[in-house]
Amino acid sequence: MKVHEVDLEISAASAAQYPTTGYPEITFVGRSNVGKSSLINRMIDRKSMARTSSVPGKTQTLNFYDVEHKLYFVDVPGYGYAKVSKTARMKFAAMIEEYLSTRKVLRGAVLLVDARHEPSEDDVSMYQYLKYFNIKVLVVGTKVDKTSRAKRAAIINQIKRTLDLNQTDDLVLFSAETGEGKPQVWQWLEATAGVTGDEGEE
Repeated sequence: MKVHEVDLEISAASAAQYPTTGYPEITFVGRSNVGKSSLINRMIDRKSMARTSSVPGKTQTLNFYDVEHKLYFVDVPGYGYAKVSKTARMKFAAMIEEYLSTRKVLRGAVLLVDARHEPSEDDVSMYQYLKYFNIKVLVVGTKVDKTSRAKRAAIINQIKRTLDLNQTDDLVLFSAETGEGKPQVWQWLEATAGVTGDEGEE
């Protein structure tokens, strides 16, 4: 999809604040600093629509991005950052659980893992959590430009093995720097959300 129009519609802390348009939604989840904001910005061809930060744990709400008035990208707080207080972690967990367990227009989740490392226990737990709620998942291995091409197959095998990836779920290696994997991610997003975009997306 070629994105011409995108807006941060709302930053929600509870279900009462979720948008009511009925557009299909895709949520983006992952550890703090895994590159969620960078991926979202690359997917929508913007440099700073999604807030990137060198400070992990900065996203503290569910951020709903209206993409082409067709679907929402929903960026949720990152997990696994030790310096976030226990109270804040519990609040984020409750916020995310409420969204995942009740949102009827949620069509799928993009789970980001760092391609340079074996998925963490938190990554495994999040994948299992998403499957518990019967949510279709695309696993994206980020920062792949910082690995050698010769290691691509080994990276894929390690992610699949560690997460015990369900055969109905997909895996894409991605780089926000080079755009590697972007067409494949958009293909999954369009198919999962049931939307179509402009022809000619590179």
